[in-house]
Amino acid sequence: MYVTPEQIQAAGKANVETMLSLAATQFAAIEKLATLNANAVKSVFEDSLSNTRALFGAKDVQEFVSLQNTLATPAIEKAIAYSKSVYEVATETNAELSKMAEKRVAEWNENFSAMLDKAVKNAPAGSDVAVAAVKSMIAAANSAYDNMTKVAKQATEIAEANVAAATETVKGLAKAKKTA
Repeated sequence: MYVTPEQIQAAGKANVETMLSLAATQFAAIEKLATLNANAVKSVFEDSLSNTRALFGAKDVQEFVSLQNTLATPAIEKAIAYSKSVYEVATETNAELSKMAEKRVAEWNENFSAMLDKAVKNAPAGSDVAVAAVKSMIAAANSAYDNMTKVAKQATEIAEANVAAATETVKGLAKAKKTA
């Protein structure tokens, strides 16, 4: 069995398309993070100006301390929201990259199986054992890949649950500090 120039060209084109898709996904994530960061910096700057004016307007030390405690809670909540947004961008990007990887693995498996089937037709008599062994290895590799993918998804779900729990804990601490 020989590889034709058309097959090489198709494989090259598929690889280029994959790379362009990866680059587009990464660029979109970077763009989201840049926007998020710009908005966060702008918000922090505006809040700092507002808070500084409020603190300088305090009439006595007690009012100054009270204002500091009052102004800290929104800052904590904004920091939590920012962290959550960054995490969401990272999670979305990871999901997109995982989909692309799964698609490429599926395409590779399909192409390899087709190539193996063509090779079997041209194989000499008695090569059935070798072909069966290769097919068995492919099945085992696919099974291992599927298991790793499932474990990675479970780990991601656990991490998301932990982030959500930590966010709620910090929010609860901020509210408790506010009421104290």
